[in-house]
Amino acid sequence: MQPIVCMITEPVTPDRFESVVARVAEAGRAGVHIVQIRQRTLDGGPLLTLVQRCVAALAGTPTRLVVNDRLDVALAAGAHGVHLRGDSMPAPRVRSIAPRGLLIGRSVHTVAEAIAAATGGGIDYLVFGTTFSTPSKPGRAGAGVEALAAVVAATSVPVLAVGGVAVNRLADVARSGAAGFAAIGLFTGDAKVEAVLFEAREVWTTRPDAGGFATGRY
Repeated sequence: MQPIVCMITEPVTPDRFESVVARVAEAGRAGVHIVQIRQRTLDGGPLLTLVQRCVAALAGTPTRLVVNDRLDVALAAGAHGVHLRGDSMPAPRVRSIAPRGLLIGRSVHTVAEAIAAATGGGIDYLVFGTTFSTPSKPGRAGAGVEALAAVVAATSVPVLAVGGVAVNRLADVARSGAAGFAAIGLFTGDAKVEAVLFEAREVWTTRPDAGGFATGRY
């Protein structure tokens, strides 16, 4: 079994789209399961352009591309899915208007939110955070591995950890029972996507339940 790995793109302006597309293409070649385009400051037009370019960059790979919260952009660009914020529209509503097979994820921050999202239906995976403290969320303490494990135990939907995930924390995430992780910083700068995936697979292979999550649908 392999962990589900989600690479979240770092915020950029249109003049830096080329760097995002190149990193997304690298993710596809390396075998990342999900790429999440998370660009909150971009207007619809530039965001659509970026997503279209990233979809093209992933052509011929099994990597699925999801758009943060913007279902309209995801559908217009031919993306593989949408990632809903905690306060976004309910997943069943998205499922009712989305093409068959659209991948739908949701961010959750508590056990109660995870249970509500899972029992409501329509969700393929959940992302729980902030798991560890991270510079991107200054002043916010990480919820911790025990909180992550509680969310995992509360639902049968695959749960990914997000927030402060680093290579030296992957073992803790794996021991929580999480299906995998999502990250921004882990894939930025000089980081090699293939090397990150290698480390993650090694960790999940040696965890007590030997993985426990099939990732074929991702």
